[in-house]
Amino acid sequence: MANTPEEWMRQADYDFDTAMVMFDSGRYFYAVFMCHLSVEKALKAVNLAHHKLPPPKTHNLVLLAELLPFSASEEQTNFLFNLSRANVATRYPEEISSLMAEFSESKTREMLKQGREIVQWLKSELTKL
Repeated sequence: MANTPEEWMRQADYDFDTAMVMFDSGRYFYAVFMCHLSVEKALKAVNLAHHKLPPPKTHNLVLLAELLPFSASEEQTNFLFNLSRANVATRYPEEISSLMAEFSESKTREMLKQGREIVQWLKSELTKL
């Protein structure tokens, strides 16, 4: 497990770049999975910087956001909730064809856009701590 906020954020950036590679190759639900991982690591970076303790071992983005020293907007919280729900589906797919149908190019593009905005927001907040 990463032990500095900077390392968590480096991994968040790497995972987001991976999400974009998956998107560009048409692997949309894997792009969503990697977007979730990126946002999760960015949240953990800020939590580590603020609390000076290892972040909780959870994939629940809403829970991680609730531990931040500042509040996410309602729109951000809704996105985190939806991305967390998508993570369960992409991590443990029941049927790959239905998952492929659920995450279209346009839906995935929008999720990646929102995910990038969250990571950028968390980076800017991290610099304030």
